[in-house]
Amino acid sequence: MDAAHFVMLPFLGYVYSLVVRYLKRASGRKRFNVLGALHALSHDLVILTNHETINALSVCELLVQLAHRFGDLPIVIILDNVRYQKCTLVLDTARYLNIQLVFLPPYSPNLNLIERLWRFVKKEVLYNCYYDNYTKFCTAITDCLAQTQTTHRTTLETLLTLNFQSFKNVTFHP
Repeated sequence: MDAAHFVMLPFLGYVYSLVVRYLKRASGRKRFNVLGALHALSHDLVILTNHETINALSVCELLVQLAHRFGDLPIVIILDNVRYQKCTLVLDTARYLNIQLVFLPPYSPNLNLIERLWRFVKKEVLYNCYYDNYTKFCTAITDCLAQTQTTHRTTLETLLTLNFQSFKNVTFHP
């Protein structure tokens, strides 16, 4: 589980030009927040979106959605160490719903599988794209997330593997 905050700004992919080019850009700073939980094996995605902020109440709402969706199965959620996810409200809600929370060590986002999904969405939807209004911007993100099990399934199967880089026989040289 993790949150992604998509900002309506220009994202450059790969640009090479001998001539100066000006890109269209939206004015202001509008954010589309997505709180998501990704099933590690089936790649099912449960999301909660809003335009204000992600906080402890949002996390509790997603925990309730997960408890209703997966019923009597044991649920273990891998989280990072964001303060609003470690508060007593979230911990008590998880305990009440019989959900086990596992917090990752600090500065290890590469161990959270959903971070790869957020990077994929940014690459597919935001890089080198201009959206003239905020509604089209939000629709493009939600459409991409809705197609994770259909259109983008084969790409995400190779991207969302459980293979993580491990370090064996590491020695420290001062």
